[in-house]
Amino acid sequence: MPKYIRSTLMMTTLVSLLSGCQVVSVKNQSLNVTITNERESILTRDKLSEASLNVLSMTGREAKICSEQPEECVSELKQIPQIQDEQLLSTASELYLAKALSLEKSSACKVSILAKTQSEEKKALQKQNYQSCLDQQLGMLDKSIRYSYAYMFNTKRGPQDRIFDNRQVQLRDFYNQAIAKLVNSYGLRHGPSEVGNQIKVGQSIYRINYDNYPLLKNRQVEQLMSTYNMNFSGLRSITRRDGFGSEFLIVLPPEHNDTSPEKAKYIVDPLHYQYTNGRNPNIHNARYLAATITAQPRSASNIDEILNNPEFEISAYDPYKFESAKIAGKSYPLAANFSAPYGLWLAQNNLGKAAYLSLIDRDARLTMPHLYMLEPYNPNKKVVVLVHGLASSPEAWIRLTNDVMGDPVLREHYQVWQVFYSTNMPILESRFQIYAIIQQSFNLVDSKAPAKKDAVLVGHSMGGIIARLLVSDADLTPAAMKLLPNRRVQQFKNDPLFKSRLDIQPIPNFSRAIFLAAPHRGTEFADRWFTLAARKVIRLPGAFLGALTDVIQSSDPDLQEFIKDVDNGLIQNGPSDLSKNSNFTRLTKNVVPYKGMKFHSIMGNATKSDDLNIITDDVVPYTSAHLDGALSEKIIKGGHSIQETPEAVLELRRILRLHLTELGLYKP
Repeated sequence: MPKYIRSTLMMTTLVSLLSGCQVVSVKNQSLNVTITNERESILTRDKLSEASLNVLSMTGREAKICSEQPEECVSELKQIPQIQDEQLLSTASELYLAKALSLEKSSACKVSILAKTQSEEKKALQKQNYQSCLDQQLGMLDKSIRYSYAYMFNTKRGPQDRIFDNRQVQLRDFYNQAIAKLVNSYGLRHGPSEVGNQIKVGQSIYRINYDNYPLLKNRQVEQLMSTYNMNFSGLRSITRRDGFGSEFLIVLPPEHNDTSPEKAKYIVDPLHYQYTNGRNPNIHNARYLAATITAQPRSASNIDEILNNPEFEISAYDPYKFESAKIAGKSYPLAANFSAPYGLWLAQNNLGKAAYLSLIDRDARLTMPHLYMLEPYNPNKKVVVLVHGLASSPEAWIRLTNDVMGDPVLREHYQVWQVFYSTNMPILESRFQIYAIIQQSFNLVDSKAPAKKDAVLVGHSMGGIIARLLVSDADLTPAAMKLLPNRRVQQFKNDPLFKSRLDIQPIPNFSRAIFLAAPHRGTEFADRWFTLAARKVIRLPGAFLGALTDVIQSSDPDLQEFIKDVDNGLIQNGPSDLSKNSNFTRLTKNVVPYKGMKFHSIMGNATKSDDLNIITDDVVPYTSAHLDGALSEKIIKGGHSIQETPEAVLELRRILRLHLTELGLYKP
C-alpha cells in the first residue's frame, strides 16, 4: 500500500476516534425552546424548572425521586455547602409544590372517589384516605409557602436586587399558587365555613387578618376561591393588576333582606312604602368581591424561624382601597383581579335569560326593578348608574363595566351601580320605579360623602329614554289628560297615584348624563310587522295590573271603567311605547334635561351616508337620537348595540375622565 494512502487512512481513523469521544457539540435551537427552558416550571409543565434541575444535579439524585420525597431531598441539599441560599430555598419551594400538585392529581385526593363505594365500611375508609391525602397536601403547601417567602424576603439579595430575574417571577408564582391551593384544599378538608379566622395545617397556624378589608370583619364568607383557573368566555378581556399576593374572589351569603316579603310584591308607591327591614330589598350590596391575599410570618428574624415558627398570618386586602402592602418592612404593589367578581356575578345570575322571561311576563321576581352595586360601597367614589334597553339586562354593559374596572383612573374614582328592570312595563312606570330605587339608594349614602353628588347616568336605547326622563323637570299631567278617552277620569288627575307618574322631577344626585342610541322621538322599527306581532305577545305585567286594582279600591264606576281601559291598551307595554306614534312618545318627545344638566349623545350609523336625515343604526334614526343642547355628539359606525363597540367605550371613558377633570379630581 502506498505510503500516502496509509497516512490518509490513519488520519481518517484518528479523526473518527476523536469525534466519537466528543461530549459537547453546538447547534442552534428555536427561540421558543430557549425561552421555555428558562421560564417554565412545575406550574406550566409536568417537570421541574431548569433552575431546580441544575441544583438537584449536585445531589446526584433523580428529579423524579426528589419530587416524590421532597423532605429527604431538601435535607440533602442543606448538607451541600456549595449551594447558595437562593438556590436551596427556591428549589425546596418548587419540590414541595410539585409534591402537592402530584397529590392533588391522585385518586386519593379526589372528592368524587367518595361516591363510588357502596358499603359504609368502604365509604368510611375512603373518607379517611381522602382526608389523609388532603392533610398531606396541605403540609406540602405550607412548606412551599414558607420556602418561597424566605427566598423572596430573607436572602442576602432583596426582591429589588432580583427585579429582572426569571427565578424571582417563578417563586412569586409558587408562593401565590401555594396560598391559593392551601385555602382551597383547607375548605375541601374542613368545609368552606371553616375558612374564617384561621387555618390549621399540622403544627402551623395561619391566622386570618381582615384589618385591610374592613367589610369582611365579623362577616360570614360563603365561598373563598382562587381566580387563577377561572375563565369567563363572555368577557373579552380580564382586568388584572400585576403585583404581589394571590388573587381571590369572595362570595358573601345572601343578604337578610332577600327573604323580605316585598321581594315578590309589586309596590305601587315605593317612595312612601314602609319596608319590613327599613330598606328596599331590591337594592343589592356587592356579594362578589375581589380580594388579594398574602401570607407572612407573624414574627421572624431569620430563615430558620420562617421555616419552623408555627405562627403565620394571612392578610386579606381590598384591592380597590389598597394598591400596595407592606411585606417584611417594605412596600410592594398588590396583585388583583377586578373582572372575576363581575364575571361570576353575571354567570351565576344568568341575567340575559331573566330579561327575556320578564319581557313575556314569566319572571315575577323582576316585576320590580333591582339595583346592583358591583363593588363594596365606597363613600369617596363617584357613582355611575347604568340603565339597559329593551329585552336586555346588565349584560349589555359588560364591555363598559370591564373597561371602567380596567382603567386605573376610572377605577380609582368611580363605582358602578347597574339597574335591572322589566322592559315590558310602560316606560313611564319604569321611569317612576327606577327613579324610586335610585333615590332610595342615594338616601343610604351619607349626606357629606362625595358619592352623594355629581353622579353620572348612562342609558342605552329604552334605557336612554328613561335616563333622559330621570334628569328632566316636566309636568305631563295636562297633556296626558287630553289623551285619555274616559273624560270623567279628569277628577283623578290630582290623585297622588297618577301624579307621581306624570309629574317628572329630576334626581338631584346626577350632574351628567350620557344617552346611547336612544329613540327619544320613537322609532318606526316598533311598527314593523314582526315587531307588531311580538308586541301582541308582550303584555303588561299581571302583578302591575293586579296591584293597581288592589290599591284603587273604589266603587266609582268611572274609576272601574278606567282600570278596564288600562288593561285593554290605554296604557301600553314598553315595546309599544317605543313607537313614534305612541301616546308615550307624543307626551315625552319634547321633554329635555333640565337647564344646567350636562349631557352627551352617542349614536350608531349602519348606513354609508353622512346625511343626518338618513343616518340610522337600523333601529333608531339619528333624527330620533339627537338632542339639542348636548355637550358632545358622537356618531359611530355600527348598529343599535353601539355600547358594545370599542369606539363607544372609548368615548364613554373620555366623557367620564372629562367629568373628573371638570370636578377637579383628575389632571390629564
